[in-house]
Amino acid sequence: MSPDFTAIPFVKASACGNDFLIIDGMHVPADIAAFSRRLWDRHKGVGADGVEWLFQAQDADVRARLFNADGSEAEISGNGTRCVAAYLCSEREGEKVVIRTGAGVKTCTLTSRSETQYEFEIAMGEPQIGDEFFLKLAFGEVCGIPVSMGNPHYVVFVNEFGPGWQAEAAEIGRHHDFKYGINVELVVVKDKNNVEARFFDSSAVESFSFNIASRCRPSLRSRASSRQRSNPAIPWESWPRRATFSASC
Repeated sequence: MSPDFTAIPFVKASACGNDFLIIDGMHVPADIAAFSRRLWDRHKGVGADGVEWLFQAQDADVRARLFNADGSEAEISGNGTRCVAAYLCSEREGEKVVIRTGAGVKTCTLTSRSETQYEFEIAMGEPQIGDEFFLKLAFGEVCGIPVSMGNPHYVVFVNEFGPGWQAEAAEIGRHHDFKYGINVELVVVKDKNNVEARFFDSSAVESFSFNIASRCRPSLRSRASSRQRSNPAIPWESWPRRATFSASC
């Protein structure tokens, strides 16, 4: 072991299929973005969808800074915020956790607990739904709906998921209209009661779920209904709001 090697303790947690590393800010390196990128790598690092760095806050129990796989800083992740809440609840008594994020202060209320599984309700705020607009891309033109609850997304309704949907979603996310990049959801209306979705985050990684986008479901439902004349349900909305963690070092 190198004499200047420093061990940094961390916790790994997951929620709805997304996993995050949670690290005390007292261990923050000089280049937090580059270090987070190294940790994220599933082959050469620890592996995770994101890294949540925790710092002291005057108006909350903790301040969380979220870094994506590419080292960019994100405003918030609903799943990542629940993972932070689960970690804090494991360390102390209490049913409420107040977390300052890049999208403001969020309150997580613990509704159930079973060993290392925690279920929360989070007041995420009101979704912001923009007007549809077109983007010109190398593979053609797409029309999508911008949505946000602090972390911007661009939702595109498609007829099917093509074999190259990840590359198309990545091009959308890098479009010059989105100065800081954007998360992309491709949605297929299966029938009058169901839709299917694919997620691609702004750090160019396919993701299992985006809780922020699903929170915008009621408003997007009316957009999808114009395609099927119904109110389709989004399957992932019924997933339990759980965060599971295990300590590592």
